[in-house]
Amino acid sequence: MDTVRAAFRDECGRLEEVLGGLADGDLDRPTPCPPWTVRDLLAHVRTGAGRLVDMLAAPAPERAEVDASGYFGAAKFAPEVDRDRIDGARREAHALPGVPEVAAGFARAWRATDAAVAGQPPGRLVRTRHGDAMTLTEFLRTRVVEVAVHGLDLADALGRPPWLTPTAAAVVADLLTGGSPAPRGGAPTRPGRALPDGLGWDALTLVRKATGRSALTDRERALVDRSGVRWLSFGG
Repeated sequence: MDTVRAAFRDECGRLEEVLGGLADGDLDRPTPCPPWTVRDLLAHVRTGAGRLVDMLAAPAPERAEVDASGYFGAAKFAPEVDRDRIDGARREAHALPGVPEVAAGFARAWRATDAAVAGQPPGRLVRTRHGDAMTLTEFLRTRVVEVAVHGLDLADALGRPPWLTPTAAAVVADLLTGGSPAPRGGAPTRPGRALPDGLGWDALTLVRKATGRSALTDRERALVDRSGVRWLSFGG
């Protein structure tokens, strides 16, 4: 929990800093997540970052049924779920007219989550809006993925270098590879199947490649296929 919470705080804090430097016109830029604009994508990220507050206020399930890897699956990207996700973000975005409101809303959301998490006992269980019963630590891991990966989308949309923090990169890389040893420049992860040495990826490249933000070359695809590494599913 300490590692995952630190990653959540670092990545959210970095995004909060970025938001403070935006101009209102930046909010209407297109993103790599069509049909969302920057404003829409930020509304989605804000909602995801703040979701644990209500989850922790609800009764805990009796036992965990999925981990962070199991949370990301085909059901989360079914057409009807996608439509609800897209439309919901666009509705919320219209209530945030300018950068000050967007930045303040995100800051309130992630800080409220961090405060709510701080008061929880070890092993606390939560139930997601999709009905998944998970440990708090595993669900918070999915929040790190959401903020970090969409941070790459936002950086691309804004024409800025990616700001992925080292702590978040380590958590996301660990999850994406199922606990494989760390990529070049990354932190150690849980024991698992090693990434092929020939890839030579740093943590940022791993996150981009594994989430489809950068295409695999034919050579990289062959190395990955031979290694047996299983990426998480983030939909089509």
